[in-house]
Amino acid sequence: MKCNIGKTDRIVRVLIGLAIIWAGFYYENWWGVVGIVPLATAIIGHCPAYVPFKFSTCRKDD
Repeated sequence: MKCNIGKTDRIVRVLIGLAIIWAGFYYENWWGVVGIVPLATAIIGHCPAYVPFKFSTCRKDD
């Protein structure tokens, strides 16, 4: 898997993932589990949704 997520994209995904998980705990709702998806893609550095569109937020030197 080739990296297709840049630094800024990773930071945004981590923040969004943590916010979703926090909201799930706060509202005592299982939908907070959805926050794992942006966290996982940020950790891996690869977003499968970007592949069909040949989209990448990585710079050449990342």
